Amino acid sequence: MPSALTFNTKFAYGIGQLAEGLKNSALSTFVLFYYNQVLGLSGTLAGTAILIALLFDAVSDPLAGSLSDNWQSRWGRRHPFMYASALPLGIAFFFLFSPPEGLSEFSLFLWLTVTVVLTRGAMTLYHVPHIALGAELSEDYDERTQIVSYRYFLGFAGYLVAYYLGFGVFFKDTAEFPRGQFNVDAYAPYAFVLAVTMVVTIVWSGWGTHHRIPHLPLARVKSEAGKLTVLNVITRMFSEIIGALRNRSFAWLFAGTMIIFVMVGVDGALNLYMFEYFWELSSSQKLTILLSYPVGIMFGTFIAPVWHKYFNKRSGVIFGGVYWALCQIVPVLLRFLDLFPDNGTETLVGSLVFVKFTQGIAAAQFLVSFNSMVADIADEHELATGKRQEGIFFAAVSFANKTTTGLGSFIGGVGLDLISWPTQVQSAVDISPEKLGQLGLLYGPLLGGFAVVSVLCVLQNKSSREGHELVVKKLAERRKKETETFQDGEPDSTITT
Repeated sequence: MPSALTFNTKFAYGIGQLAEGLKNSALSTFVLFYYNQVLGLSGTLAGTAILIALLFDAVSDPLAGSLSDNWQSRWGRRHPFMYASALPLGIAFFFLFSPPEGLSEFSLFLWLTVTVVLTRGAMTLYHVPHIALGAELSEDYDERTQIVSYRYFLGFAGYLVAYYLGFGVFFKDTAEFPRGQFNVDAYAPYAFVLAVTMVVTIVWSGWGTHHRIPHLPLARVKSEAGKLTVLNVITRMFSEIIGALRNRSFAWLFAGTMIIFVMVGVDGALNLYMFEYFWELSSSQKLTILLSYPVGIMFGTFIAPVWHKYFNKRSGVIFGGVYWALCQIVPVLLRFLDLFPDNGTETLVGSLVFVKFTQGIAAAQFLVSFNSMVADIADEHELATGKRQEGIFFAAVSFANKTTTGLGSFIGGVGLDLISWPTQVQSAVDISPEKLGQLGLLYGPLLGGFAVVSVLCVLQNKSSREGHELVVKKLAERRKKETETFQDGEPDSTITT
């Protein structure tokens, strides 16, 4: 397989992440607030609906990974799923933000549950094969980091688009709605614009990488024609999951990453609450601060490839996770100590912009390093087992990523109910200082403290550049020997080209 990828190929691959960025930013920032504060659904019910979707993801993500790992078609393993997902995702996402009027609380809970499950299920059908495709485009240690950097740069461009359209256009403060995010009629058109953009970028990504299909690995399994039953697929899926978790490098990395993603999820679910009530920001100030985080991540994606030339990828995961947590904790602690700028001042906005921007830079080191490490671990797994299973490994990545809006939103929703946070309140003056303090503790110190556990997990992973280069060398020798065996007239049904 040619190792050098053109800019157009990398860009087309990366633009596919824009769709996930749009979906993630909307779900993490607006869904809990929309259903809880605007529509009046309890925090626990809203969080539970999103948690149910996460439980669905626990099955659908590895299922999509296993199916695409073993799929055999003239369009390869990944592209058929990418194309098939686009339209269902757009439709489900639109209806997520368009519940019928007059629903009871329980009916609203059911609507949220069904539409968020469908949205995330359609995204799974696309996202798992898409990120697995990134590991197949190159085996080079550094080029893989570049591919992941493209994906995250364009993915968080999706956050910029979602935030700008949200606070800069559809939820902008007006005379009729001094707090624009309480304008219930703005959510459906907002969702429509995002849905159309998702469909377009997914098709673009599939078509822009379609020419690489002849160079991609095929399914390294014996044909299952006539035996492909639901039971066989599910049995195979669980067998592959167990096999992946037996990989010590992956198991520890995955455990540490899950903790960080849950922290990010709680942050996303409570951001609007903090901005609205704790920091008392206007819509334009919210937009400025929210934009600074993805801009920081996009800037950080340029740093990650340079970082990996001098430090191993594990150090990027550790640094990113620790610094992200400090940015979560320090501003709230300083406010409790009366050492942070007062609400209503430009200094406050500037300070929060700086914190979010540098937090984004750190997050980029974590995200790029983590995803690049998983691609390397997939090579390690192939050397040990003979199976090419990027889909299963990146299904775990997809599932971990979804915990940001799944388990994170559930914890955030339950936390709001535990502190008896009032619903449909539009001003901080109607909330007691005690409640505001409890919100700050939930969002900052209590959340950020889990970073210590994450670091302890990641430290157990011992991957390095030298180790990966040795794995790639051994794989090349094995594949050469298998090809020679095939050409000598002794085909092996597990061999692919």
